[in-house]
Amino acid sequence: MPSLAYQISPADFRQRRLLQATIAILAMLPVFAGLGGVVMGPAFLGEKMPPVDLSSHVRFLSGLFLAFGIAWYSCIPAIETKAARIRLLAILTFAGGLARLVSLVADGVPSAGHLLGLGMELVVVPCLVFWHGRVSALSQGRG
Repeated sequence: MPSLAYQISPADFRQRRLLQATIAILAMLPVFAGLGGVVMGPAFLGEKMPPVDLSSHVRFLSGLFLAFGIAWYSCIPAIETKAARIRLLAILTFAGGLARLVSLVADGVPSAGHLLGLGMELVVVPCLVFWHGRVSALSQGRG
């Protein structure tokens, strides 16, 4: 089977590459934040003497965050075929964003980093799903 580069127009191929590059850049956030939380625990967030249970919980959730980032990277090769994986990751990420929104309402405005995460989870990720749908359609000649 010929490479995708020969199956779609150069402009459509550039859209595909741009989507891949965007996901590669954005996935750095959960990877590095996850690593930071796994290695440093609550100290990553500035907590000096956290309870052991909080440390355990932060490290567990940070491990999940790290896994999310790695899973987003797994979508990059043959991205036009990864609709189910991208949608699942998007739903899980969006759900986390909704939980973060509950925290904002219940507890107050968090730091700038958490507000950035909230924007990524509730705005950017749904836009990536829409963009992926367009790129996928283009690769199948439906664009």
